[in-house]
Amino acid sequence: MTTSKSPTVWRLSGIQRALLIYVVVPILVIVGVGIGVGLDRINVQEQERLKEDLELLGRAIRVPVGEALASNDDAAVQRALDSVFEIGRIYGASVFDVNGNRIAVAGIAERDLSRSRVAQQLVMTGEQQERVRQISGVRMFSHFIPVFDDLRQANGFIQINRQASDFDSTFARLSAWAWGIWVAMAVLTLTIVIFGHYRGVGRYVNVLTQSMHRVEAGERDYRAPEDGPGELADIAHGLNSMLDSMQRSEMELEAHRRHEQAMQRKLQYQEKMAAIGGVASGVAHELGAPLTIIDGRARRLLKNSNDAESERQLNAIRGQVGRLTRIVQQLLNYCRPAAEQETIITPVAITKLMPEVIENVRHEQPENSPELTVSLAPVPEDVELIADEARLELALVNLVRNAAQVAKTHVELRTEVIEKQVQEGADECSHWLQIDVLDDGPGLAQGITTAELVTPFFTTKGQGEGTGLGLAIVDNVVREHRGSLVIENRTDIAGGCRVRIQLPLQLVNKE
Repeated sequence: MTTSKSPTVWRLSGIQRALLIYVVVPILVIVGVGIGVGLDRINVQEQERLKEDLELLGRAIRVPVGEALASNDDAAVQRALDSVFEIGRIYGASVFDVNGNRIAVAGIAERDLSRSRVAQQLVMTGEQQERVRQISGVRMFSHFIPVFDDLRQANGFIQINRQASDFDSTFARLSAWAWGIWVAMAVLTLTIVIFGHYRGVGRYVNVLTQSMHRVEAGERDYRAPEDGPGELADIAHGLNSMLDSMQRSEMELEAHRRHEQAMQRKLQYQEKMAAIGGVASGVAHELGAPLTIIDGRARRLLKNSNDAESERQLNAIRGQVGRLTRIVQQLLNYCRPAAEQETIITPVAITKLMPEVIENVRHEQPENSPELTVSLAPVPEDVELIADEARLELALVNLVRNAAQVAKTHVELRTEVIEKQVQEGADECSHWLQIDVLDDGPGLAQGITTAELVTPFFTTKGQGEGTGLGLAIVDNVVREHRGSLVIENRTDIAGGCRVRIQLPLQLVNKE
C-alpha cells in the first residue's frame, strides 16, 4: 500500500490556484483601481480645498489692503499681511502695486514682479491667478488676488505663498493609508480564501484523492468517507457506488470464469472418458468371446484331467482369464458415462447400504483376513441421500476391498453427518454425509497425492496385483454425485490410510 504525505493548508491545489486567479485577483484589481480613482479624486478635492483656503485668506485681507493702498498707509498694509500668519498655514505674503513693485512683505516672498507675466495678466484681467514658482529656492504655490480701489480699478495685487509640498504630503499620507489598507485586505483575503477553501472544500477533496490512490494501489475494498459539503458527499457516494458496481462485476466475471474453467475441465474429462470408453468397448468386444472360449475349454479339460500338474496349470489359466475378465469389466465401469447406464436416482437407506457393502467384501475374503466392521452415525430426519445406489455401492466395495488387501488386522467403514458452509456457485446444501474407510496397513508413500491415486492405471501395488482403475472408478462415481474424495494417511494411529468421501444431503420433501 502506498502512502502519501498529508497536504498542508498552504500548499496550493489546482482549485485554490483557480480561485486566486479567476476570483481573488480580479476582485483585488478592481478594488485597487477603485482605490486609485478614489485617491485621484480625493487629491483633486484636497488641492481645491487648499486653494480655496488661500483664496479665502486673500479675500479676507483684500479689503483692508485695498483701503491701505488707497490711503498710501504702508503700516496698515503690513498689519494686514501679518494677520495672514495668524489665520492660516502661510509661508509668505506680499503686496505689489499695479506695476509689480513690492510694497509690503511677510515671510517668504518674491522681491519684484515688475517683469512677471502673471502680474500683467492679473492687472489686465482683474482675475485671480495661480502658479507654482521657485521662491528663494523653495517650490511654492502662489495665489494672486487683485486689489481694487473704490472705482473698481486695480491698484495692486496680493501674493500669498504656500509650500507646494503641503499639497503633496497630504495626498501621500492619504495614499499610504489607502494602499496599506488595500495590502492588508489583500493578505487577509488570500488567507481567508486559502484557509477557508481548505477547511470547507480542500481537505475533503484531498480525502477523495487519497481514496482514489488507495483503490488504484490495490485496496479494492476501501471506500471514501462521505463527508463534507453536499456536492462532495454526493461525489464520494457516487465513487463508492461505482466501486461497489465494479467489485460486483469483477465477482461476476470471476464466478463466470470459474464456471467456464469447470465446464472446460468437465468437457475435457468427458472427451477423455469417451476416448477411453471407445478403446475399452473395442477391447471388451474383441476379448470377451475369446476369453469365454478359453475359460470354457479350460474347464472341460480340467474335468477330464487326472494329472495334478495339468490341473494346476489349467486352474492358473482360468485364474488369469478371470483376471482379464475383471479388468475388462472395470474398464467398462470406469469409462461408460453415467448417463449411458441404467441409473436409478432414489433416496438411499444408509443404514442398510453400508452393512451390505461390508458383507459383499467379506464373502470375497479368505480365512484369516482383516476384520471388517461398520460404524454408523444417526442421520437427521429432515435430510436424505439421493444417489444411484448401485454405482455408490460399487465405489464403496472397491474402497473396502482395497483397504482389506493392505490392512493388517482391521478395516472400518464409518459414516457421519456434518455441516459445511455453502460455497459460492454450489447448490444450497449445508448437511453432508461423510464416509470414511479406515485401515491399519502401511499407509501411503510420502509425496503421493489424491490426484495421482485416482489417475487411471496408476497403482501402488506390485506388477500383476492391480489394474489402477479401482480408485479411478470411485472418483468417477463421487464426481457424478457432486461430492469430494480425499485419500491420506491416518493421524490417529501409526500407519494406516483413510479414504474420505463427502456427499451432499438434501432436505426431505414432505409434500
